[in-house]
This record gives sequence, C-alpha cells and structure tokens, in this order.
Amino acid sequence: MRVVVQRCREAQVNVAGEMVGAIGPGLMLLVGVTHEDTEQDAAYLAEKIAGLRIFEDEAGKMNLAVTEIVGEILSVSQFTLYGDCRKGRRPNFMAAARPETAEPLYERFNELLRAKGLTVETGVFGAEMDVELTNWGPVTLIVDSPGGES
Repeated sequence: MRVVVQRCREAQVNVAGEMVGAIGPGLMLLVGVTHEDTEQDAAYLAEKIAGLRIFEDEAGKMNLAVTEIVGEILSVSQFTLYGDCRKGRRPNFMAAARPETAEPLYERFNELLRAKGLTVETGVFGAEMDVELTNWGPVTLIVDSPGGES
C-alpha cells in the first residue's frame, strides 16, 4: 500500500457537486493499493500514520502526531498512485489492485485509524472526486507499507 500524507489546515472532498467529507486541521491521505497488499499492510500504515510526528510542538519542532493534536483525517482512495510513467506518455496502472481487492483493504485501513480514536472522513471509492485542501507547511510525505513497494 502507498499513502500520500499531507498535513492540512482543512480539506474536503466532493462527488457530483456534493460534499461527502470534510475535516479541519489534520491529515489528508491519498491511499493506493497494489496486488500483493494484505491486511498487515493496512495495519502497518494505520499505525505508522497515526504516529507520524509531523505537527509542531510549543518549541516549533515537528514532534506531535495527529492523535496528539486531536486532528482529523480525510482519506481518499487513489489507484493512480501506482501509475507507472517510465515508458511512453500514458501511465500504466497494472500495479494498481482491482477494485474488489483494493476497496476492502482501503476500508480496513480507515477502520484501523478509527480504532485509534481518530475521526476519519472519506471520499467515495471509485467515484470521480474533487478534492480541496489547504496544505499546512507545506508538509507532504509518501509512506509505503513493507509489502506495497512497487
């Protein structure tokens, strides 16, 4: 699994002109799943992301996790994270898992974040979405699970 993590002041996702998820300060996550991913990958990433110390403490150091600032999460499925652009001009998405594999792992990942006490808003799996955010910093990281590196 691969997650693009963006520290944000606010974020929202709209489907067909209707807002389906919105958060205040926290993390905007774009989540991709590849063929070999398992529930262990989802658990690894939920643990890693919940504990990422990328929020500033009183001294201005990145020392606090989203759980410590009582931040929220907006999680959006993103199969294009596994797009391969090395050949030609059209990305190849062969490394992205099929929806019947990806959706349950994406949902499980979100459940595991909620189990850590986090508020998790989501987009709509497989839908065309408009995502807005105010990136804070900016801080953007790419986090791969051990089995999801492609």
